[in-house]
This record gives sequence, C-alpha cells and structure tokens, in this order.
Amino acid sequence: MMSELSKEGESGQDPSDIDGVSRPAHHNRRPRVGIMGGTFDPIHNGHLVAASEVAWVYDLDEVVFVPTGRPAFKLNKTVTNAEDRYLMTVIATASNPKFTVSRVDIERPGITYTVDTLRDIKRMRPDSDLFFITGADAVAEIMRWKDANTMWDLAKFVAVSRPGYSSSLRDLQVPAQRVDTLEIPALSISSTDVRRRSARGMPVWYLVPDGVVQYINKHGLYRSAS
Repeated sequence: MMSELSKEGESGQDPSDIDGVSRPAHHNRRPRVGIMGGTFDPIHNGHLVAASEVAWVYDLDEVVFVPTGRPAFKLNKTVTNAEDRYLMTVIATASNPKFTVSRVDIERPGITYTVDTLRDIKRMRPDSDLFFITGADAVAEIMRWKDANTMWDLAKFVAVSRPGYSSSLRDLQVPAQRVDTLEIPALSISSTDVRRRSARGMPVWYLVPDGVVQYINKHGLYRSAS
C-alpha cells in the first residue's frame, strides 16, 4: 500500500520516513491523536484506508472517528439517523486496535461544528497533539467554517485526497504550516455512491466493511435514497 501513497509536503515538513517499515519507540513525546469527523452515511473503506494511512505517516497513537450530529453543511439534506451512523462506524472500526469512536458530536445539542468537536476532544485530551483528518475539498471551504481561525490552535489539519485531485495550499487562505496534504488511492469510493447502489439493489460488498453491509441490509437503510 505504501508504494501507492504519494505525500505532498506543501508545509515543508516530512512527518515520517515513508521508506522505512518500522517505527522507533517514542517514550518522551506527547500522545498523537487523529480526529476523523464525518457524516459516515455510511462509513466506507475509503474512510478506513485514509485513517490508517494518516495514522502510519504521522505516527498516531489513536484515531478517533466522530460521527456528526447535525452536519452544518447538510441541513437541507436527508441524513440517516445518528444512532445508525454511529453503530455502523463502531462495526467498521472494531477490528483495528488504534481506532475508537466518539459520541461527542451526536450527543451535543444543535448543529455540529468542527471547532466544537476539537474543543471537546482537546478538553478530554489536554496533553495530546491533535491531527484533524479531512478531505482536501473541504479545506477549500474551511475559512467559511465557524471560528475557522481558532481551529489552527487546536489541531494540525491533514487534507486527504484521491490521486489526481488538484489542490494547492498556496491558493487558499490557510496557514500552510498547520495543513498537510496526502493522497489516498481508495478515496475514489464515496458514501453517495454507496447509498445510490443500495437504493438500486446493487452490491456494496468491498466498498464498505462486511459488517456494515449486513447492518444496512438488516435495517433496510438507503432503500429510498436517490
């Protein structure tokens, strides 16, 4: 997998030696925690590969998946019940000991904003360095997010993209030293496509984890999706 991964170090920093196959022990550094927020409607293998690759490249000790409660940019769209999305995320991440799932967003009243997610997790993990994993396309909109300038003090951002996606931090009004970009081949999978395939009765095996396929079928999710 690592031979397929391309790292674009626009921040000028090399977070790891990707030619090596093992990591030295870090006894004196602060814990490194990845935060992967998303609607996860449903979670798919692209999300999992992205989290795994970022964890390896940045030597993360843990990646916390945080399903959104009421997504700020999807208020006019139909979103699957938060509990179903949470349970699918738990099922999908259960086999990886570095992956955990948080209910912090789905239990917080009101609209979900990334800055609130980061504040809550920073409050719970005050001695950890946070790495927020997001899509490169989202970074292009990041300055429209609530309290955008505050977020740079809470976490380093890792913008993941599919191969061939054209993005440059130089074209964005973001602090380059706080955002890195990383290409992930499996990100060609999308939750929208999974929902459409499910609605049409088409197979979604190998696009999402097996347990998530079974959960979708058992609970009849996405049958009326368009």
